Amino acid sequence: MPGRRPIRRSAAGIVVAVLAALVLAADQFVKYLTVEHLPLQEVVPVLGDFLQLYFIRNSGAAFSLGSDVTWIFTIALTVVAVIIIWKATGLNSRIWAIVLGCLLGGVLGNLTDRLLREPAFAVGHVVDMISMPWMMPAIFNVADIFIVCGMISVALLVVLGIRFDGTREKDHVAAAEAEAVDGGAEVVEKDA
Repeated sequence: MPGRRPIRRSAAGIVVAVLAALVLAADQFVKYLTVEHLPLQEVVPVLGDFLQLYFIRNSGAAFSLGSDVTWIFTIALTVVAVIIIWKATGLNSRIWAIVLGCLLGGVLGNLTDRLLREPAFAVGHVVDMISMPWMMPAIFNVADIFIVCGMISVALLVVLGIRFDGTREKDHVAAAEAEAVDGGAEVVEKDA
């Protein structure tokens, strides 16, 4: 981005790791509180119908889809986590480090549930507790919030053309065009 120096790769990796750890810790702490203190499948109003707590154990994905193939979600979350970590090793962009760190934390939050919660390893049920019935019928958790916001942010960064090194795609296109023009001018000068 103009006026900002790129962040060192080691610093970007630290940002990703710290944010992922913070999001994972927050997600698991809220899930711990949910399991310990909320009644299972009973509405607990927080702000009337605007915000409610509703503790469920979700064996599927969004809207409990795919509850018979929970192991596929475990594999998918693992693949996504590995890809994020792989991409994070080549970052020089602060904004990408923040987005990928938060996204990784959300993915690891739900992956932890899939791996360690009942009924068994790799097919565990995700603890969900946040309900906003006025907006959507889904019940979600802290990890889900970071996953959705992270994916929206990734889409925006791609649309805006912000690369992993922090530069914009249009800057690279302009530089390539300028280089092509300069290269053409050199050829004309040599021919003259």
